[in-house]
Amino acid sequence: MRVVSLVPSLTEAVAVSAPGLLVGATDWCSHPADLDVVRIGGTKNPDVDAILRLRPDVVVANEEENREPDLAALRQAGTTVMVTVVRDLPGAFAELERVLADGCGLSARPAWLDAAQEAWDAVRPGTPRLKAVVPVWRRPWMVLGRDTFAGDLLARLGVDHLHAGHPERYPRVPLGELRAAGADVVVLPDEPYRFTADDGPEAFPGLPAALVSGRHLTWYGPSLAEAPRVLRAALR
Repeated sequence: MRVVSLVPSLTEAVAVSAPGLLVGATDWCSHPADLDVVRIGGTKNPDVDAILRLRPDVVVANEEENREPDLAALRQAGTTVMVTVVRDLPGAFAELERVLADGCGLSARPAWLDAAQEAWDAVRPGTPRLKAVVPVWRRPWMVLGRDTFAGDLLARLGVDHLHAGHPERYPRVPLGELRAAGADVVVLPDEPYRFTADDGPEAFPGLPAALVSGRHLTWYGPSLAEAPRVLRAALR
């Protein structure tokens, strides 16, 4: 079995669960730290010819992170492409099982997946619940909207983001509206935009800022096992 991953979280999931299967990954696939595979470009601009030269049995992708024209080109060349759709935590667990079992041929559920399920089953929302604005980009400002995996994780931890009912999943919202939204906290992940202590909090004067790990907020893979602890520590 030869696998190419176009999704950083799936790259980590496959590499940890079945060392040796992964032959290619994107430039953004940073975990595991010692990952040694052929790099095939970015998530939005993969080198289709380079992927085909690797002769993968399956390419794993995500409907949000990867572009349909690239996936269509791979399919047209005869490559099997498995596309995940993840909007919440239960969906993430289901898709991980599908990728590892159906895509990679694993017969045994990996221990980290059990640990992640147990960690999230034990989560109880913090009290009082917090209202949050959650930017994911600036210039222009974009925030979490409806039906997002990150929004579901935050809600399970007792943090309700104020744009969960927006018609768009990642709406552009003017900064003035974000400041006036009535949030208790602004949650600033370090990806996809790399918010830092010096880049982000200053835009929300007087509002507490929680700098959180994007890998633990947005990735669905082995990081899920420690995500409740890491995120709770950053949010409270």
